Amino acid sequence: MKWKRRTGFDQIEDRRGQGSGGFGGLGGGRVSIPGGMATGGAGGLVLIVVLGILLLSGVLGGSGGLGGLSGLGGAGAVEPGGTLQPQSDTDEFLAYVVSDIQDFWAATFSASGRDYPETRLVLFEDATQSPCGPASAATGPFYCPLDQKVYLDLGFFDELESRFGAQGGDFAIAYVVAHEFGHHVQTVLGVSQAVQDQSASDPSRRNDLSVRQELQADCLAGVWSHSAMSDLEPGDIEEALSAASAVGDDRIQAATTGRIDPESWTHGSAEQRTAWFTTGYRSGNVGDCDTFAQ
Repeated sequence: MKWKRRTGFDQIEDRRGQGSGGFGGLGGGRVSIPGGMATGGAGGLVLIVVLGILLLSGVLGGSGGLGGLSGLGGAGAVEPGGTLQPQSDTDEFLAYVVSDIQDFWAATFSASGRDYPETRLVLFEDATQSPCGPASAATGPFYCPLDQKVYLDLGFFDELESRFGAQGGDFAIAYVVAHEFGHHVQTVLGVSQAVQDQSASDPSRRNDLSVRQELQADCLAGVWSHSAMSDLEPGDIEEALSAASAVGDDRIQAATTGRIDPESWTHGSAEQRTAWFTTGYRSGNVGDCDTFAQ
């Protein structure tokens, strides 16, 4: 991917070298913690998902833009400022990607007549604390709705390649970051809280709803990738698809336990994850990301 240096440093909080925080790993797997606006019941979930999707799809080429729904929002914006002092090209690339993702969503929200609450990526090594609980290398990247920040240990990408067979590359990193910022969009639109509330009222649907939420974040990552198409280089999308496939529940289970149990999935299969990323990438239309209607 083509990118610019010295961009987006203020959107990254660099905690590397600050110590582990005194706790162990949380076990194998990835965590994407839901949260956001409050609503309830299956009807409320469908309503929030549909309204949120239509709100943005009207800007990106879908039908039925609902620019007047300014009250459908999450918590306020994070105070500006960051601590990144780049140590490598990867740091600079990350800063650029975060800035580009947030610029895209800010423009999208603005065109619908509402504000996008900018947030930050927290970089850490080994472990750190978040309002959603401890973050460690074992949890993998995740989004915490309580402070609306994305948490990432860059060592995750080494494991993604060595343990789970991902292709690697800079756009694999971009896909993961865009996926987590997709959760931020879901939080702002109220989708995440609707999922959480419905899961609490009907525990039998918890895993299914979690999978649908994660697949929607994959699709939203694809929508951003479509917006960056002019900056993509040969092999970039293949890198993203390889990463999306590597973090499929079936691939993770096969590598860690030697067995595959679809009933326990929370993020979706490799096939599902690559398919929904591809859907968003090909259309560039948020209206095609309603995973809850499938």
